[in-house]
Amino acid sequence: MASTQDEIDHLLQFVANTDCQYERNGTLHNGKEAVEHINKKYAYYLDDIESTEDFIKYSATKSSMSGKHYKIHCKNTTPINSLNWLLTELTVYRNTKNTQ
Repeated sequence: MASTQDEIDHLLQFVANTDCQYERNGTLHNGKEAVEHINKKYAYYLDDIESTEDFIKYSATKSSMSGKHYKIHCKNTTPINSLNWLLTELTVYRNTKNTQ
């Protein structure tokens, strides 16, 4: 089973390499820009994070300032909340790790 840090590193890599765009407060960002922002929030909330789900909740789902949820815009799909997008990828990653 992957450690929490392995899972977080995987999700950061997943965001950095995505072709999708991360919408924060109405502005679209590419994956690398999104990871920069997520890493800042990760460092800020580090003491509150005990699981990968906490990392997603605190660092990558909504604006601390406006309370607006981040959305993911991928080609030819309806934008979805980053929470659902990242939890789906986390499930895929865990299933892959459990079958190795």
